[in-house]
Amino acid sequence: MAKKQTPQAIRGTQDIFGAEAEAFAFVVETFERIRKLYRFRRAEMPVFEKTEVFARSLGETTDVVSKEMYSFLDRGDESLTLRPEFTAGIARAYLTNGWQQHAPLKLATHGPLFRYERPQKGRYRQFHQLDAEIIGAGEPQADVELLVMADHLLKELGIHDVTLHLNTLGDGESREAWRAALIEYFRAVEDELSEDSQERLEKNPLRILDSKDRKDKPFLADAPKIDDFLSEEARDFFAQVTAGLDAADVKWVRAEALVRGLDYYRHTAFEFIPDEDSASAAALGSQSTVLGGGRYDGLMETLGGPITPAVGWAAGIERLAMLVGERAEEPAADAIVVVEDNSSEALKSGQFALKALRAEGLSAEMISSGSPRKRYDKAVKKSPKHIITFDEMGYGMGQDEDTDPRIFDALPFLK
Repeated sequence: MAKKQTPQAIRGTQDIFGAEAEAFAFVVETFERIRKLYRFRRAEMPVFEKTEVFARSLGETTDVVSKEMYSFLDRGDESLTLRPEFTAGIARAYLTNGWQQHAPLKLATHGPLFRYERPQKGRYRQFHQLDAEIIGAGEPQADVELLVMADHLLKELGIHDVTLHLNTLGDGESREAWRAALIEYFRAVEDELSEDSQERLEKNPLRILDSKDRKDKPFLADAPKIDDFLSEEARDFFAQVTAGLDAADVKWVRAEALVRGLDYYRHTAFEFIPDEDSASAAALGSQSTVLGGGRYDGLMETLGGPITPAVGWAAGIERLAMLVGERAEEPAADAIVVVEDNSSEALKSGQFALKALRAEGLSAEMISSGSPRKRYDKAVKKSPKHIITFDEMGYGMGQDEDTDPRIFDALPFLK
C-alpha cells in the first residue's frame, strides 16, 4: 500500500506559532487595552455573509468583488461569501439589530478575513485585522478620536517611525464636481493611460490618482486637485480635523493623491505609512500601509438604511506583528511544582499546590513524569522564579530569595 502523503497547508495561509504567535497576541492584547481606554464596545459578526452585502457595499466592479472574494452556494442555493473586510458586515449588523439606538456607537473588533489574491510578504489569503468604527457621528471630532486612537495604538506597540498621511475627499457635492473634472482631464489622454486606468476612467476615476503604473505617472501631477472643488462646509470640516490632530500632537502630512474610489466615502481619508528609509519601511517592503481608513457617510444607504454618518479604520495584524518583531515565546513561570517520586500522596499534594498557586494569580506548571531523579533538573532548566518540590519526605522550596508573598498565601504550609 502506498504511503499516504501528509496534507499541506493551503497556499496563502499560515500556521502561527512560537515567537511569531506571541507577537500576534501582543498586537491583539494591546488593541484590546487601547479600545477600552477609548470606550469602544466589542462586537463580533459572522465570518460569512450573504454575497449581496459585500457586492452592494464594495461595488460589483471592484477587484475585491469581481476577483478576490471567496463565494459559494450553500445547501439552500443561497450565495454566501467569507468576509473580505469588516465594515460591510458591521453596517449590516447595525441596520438589522437595531444598534441605531446606541448612536453614536463606537465599535471595535478583530479576526480573520479572506481574499483570493497573490500571496506576498505580509499579505495572505486568510489574514487578520483590527477594526475600529464610529457610527452615527457626523462631526469632525469623531474622525479626530479615531485617528488619535490609531496613533496611540501604534506608539503602544513600539512603532514610532510611521506618519499619518491625510486627505479630504470633500462632501458629496465637492466630490462629484472633482470627479467630473477628473473624467474630463483623463479622457483627453485616455489612449496613453494604462489598461487598468482606462477601465476606471468612467466608473472610478479617483482610483487613477493612486495608480503605480509608470504609464499613468506623467499625468498625475497636473490632474485636478480636490482643494479646487471643496465647498466651504467641506473646507471647514477638514480644518477642524487637522486642528484636532495638532492639539493631540499627532504628526501628519497632507497627501493629495490619497483617495477612496467608492462613492460613499466622504471627507477624511487617511493611512499611516512608514517613514522613508525607516526600519518599518524595510520590514514591510512594498506593502507600506500600516493602518488606513476614512469617513463613509454614504454606506448605510447602499444597504437600504437611512443616511448615517460613519468613520473607521482597519490594520493588518500580521503587518503590525512584523513591525513589533519577535517576542519572548514563553516568559519564566512564577513557580514550577516538582513531584519527585511516584507516590499518590506526593502527586495529590502537587496537584493541590498547582491549583492553589494559579488561584493566587501565579503562573505555574508541574513536572511529574520522566525519571524522578531528573525532574528537578528539568525544572531548573526552565528558569522559573520558584521551585516547589514534593516527595515521600514532604515538601521543600528552592530558589527562595525574594519569595513572592503569594506563594505563602497559596501554600501556608511553606511558612
